[in-house]
Amino acid sequence: MYENSFPSKRFKHTLTFLQKHISNSETILDLGVDNPFSKIMKEQGYTVENTKGEDLDEDLSTILNSNSTVVTAFEIFEHLLSPYTVLKNLKANKLVVSIPLRLWFSPAYRSKTDKWDRHYHEFEDWQFDWLLEKTGWKIVDSAKWTNPTKKIGIRPLLRLFTNRYYIIYAEREA
Repeated sequence: MYENSFPSKRFKHTLTFLQKHISNSETILDLGVDNPFSKIMKEQGYTVENTKGEDLDEDLSTILNSNSTVVTAFEIFEHLLSPYTVLKNLKANKLVVSIPLRLWFSPAYRSKTDKWDRHYHEFEDWQFDWLLEKTGWKIVDSAKWTNPTKKIGIRPLLRLFTNRYYIIYAEREA
């Protein structure tokens, strides 16, 4: 998955944001299979359970059977056809989610060889905020950051100052 480009900057921002809001005494359901960032969370003392690779648009069993107090989803919701259903059915009361933001100068990402590596949604921040509100979540904190590349061209230049990632900490509304 990260053969040629380990996302160190993204992981650093994500870990700092997670540690700001979530104690490592809480249990986490991380949406997505075991991955390099879930390993980082475990190394930092978090108790993490991952989904098993099931299609979360079709199979909510892991989500419905989890007793975790926190759900994390790092670059997951853009791959789902219906993130509304997943967000609505989470049992935890705390949520930490990051998404890639829609870039006006670039089409949605689509791998031609891996059907799981495609973005059905690339949200603007207000769209994601609205989705969270409609599914019963109150955003407590959020942050954005850029993702520059070491390439030459118009798009790489725009990536120097255009925010690419959006992360939120939200709590279930009473």
